[in-house]
Amino acid sequence: MAHEVLDAIGRRAEEIRALGPVNETLGRLDDQAAKVLRESGAVRLLQPAAYGGFEAHPREFAEAVMALAALDGSTGWVAGIVGVHPWEMAFADPRVREEVWGGNRDTWVASPYAPMGVARPVDGGYVFTGRWQFSSGTDHCDWIFLGGLLGDAEGRPVQPATSLHLILPRSDYEIVEDSWDVVGLRGTGSKDIAVAGAFVPGYRVIPFAKVADGTAAREAGLTNPLYHVPFSCAFPLGITAAVVGIAEGALAHHLAYQRDRVQITGTRAADDPYALYAISEAAAEIGAARAALLDNACRMYDAVAAGREVTFEERAVGRRTQVRAAWRAVRAVDEIMARSGGNAMRSANPIQRFWRDAHMGLAHAIHVPGAVFHIAASAQLGMDPPPGAGRAMI
Repeated sequence: MAHEVLDAIGRRAEEIRALGPVNETLGRLDDQAAKVLRESGAVRLLQPAAYGGFEAHPREFAEAVMALAALDGSTGWVAGIVGVHPWEMAFADPRVREEVWGGNRDTWVASPYAPMGVARPVDGGYVFTGRWQFSSGTDHCDWIFLGGLLGDAEGRPVQPATSLHLILPRSDYEIVEDSWDVVGLRGTGSKDIAVAGAFVPGYRVIPFAKVADGTAAREAGLTNPLYHVPFSCAFPLGITAAVVGIAEGALAHHLAYQRDRVQITGTRAADDPYALYAISEAAAEIGAARAALLDNACRMYDAVAAGREVTFEERAVGRRTQVRAAWRAVRAVDEIMARSGGNAMRSANPIQRFWRDAHMGLAHAIHVPGAVFHIAASAQLGMDPPPGAGRAMI
């Protein structure tokens, strides 16, 4: 059962927490950190039961990611990113699922989905070339989802653009070393990926439009409501859950630090009403971010479980809720960080690492508010959504 995952995380919490600085130093998850995460079962929460998965409620997936991220931001982030890929793999051709999980149910699949490659049609499939950034946890993955554009016979993207998700084994792509030098989430090892003319058979390709509009899940004959939750809810969920969990971790470290801290004025932080006010305000904001994100996932799940299609307006408002949850949580972290004093910025103090991780997570494209807020407001006003790339993720 899914609750076993949270229990497993709790049992190994101190180990996960202690490996956080090690992950950061390595620039990827330490092998032991990846082993602990794999053994927790968190990445299998959305995986089909036929391949050892839990087919858990999206809320349970988000809660596990938050629990991990509160212990170590990078571990939680990898769980959130890699953990959503089994959800889409459930839509793939049965031959792909067997290739990926037939011999090992704990095989991990990386990404990114950004269409940074071009797939040229050939007999039986495509010849695929491109380069991608931000492949989180990729050192510990044996397969990958890569976004690409359908090309013509000369390898030029066709118009209008047609986005594809292509699935490749580790032998068909290169992980570009020394391509992940950043200020936050260093332990995620989100390196570049390069593909040079790999052949991808047609059965390992999923049109993104079919994933986005739910056709892929219906064609796969899936009955669990989990797989009919909109992509625009399921995909961002693990990412934003990681950010909220990181904020919870930052708050926990701030509380531990402030409990015995004496300010330069000689006043104990625990006796400073302004410090206490900041703690309460931040805790309330982070709690509200958590509640909003989980409620949104539950609403989407309940709608599809009742056999109802989620409307465009509901999807747009849901995306707004998800984006706002991330911003709300990180702004709260800024408030407590500003009241933690200069010693909080020392490398040995974990608060600064959680603060950096939170901002790195907020920088993910899924958290850019402009187009999402514009589209959500337009939908609620009964207006046609504006054209542009932002609509693709609603």
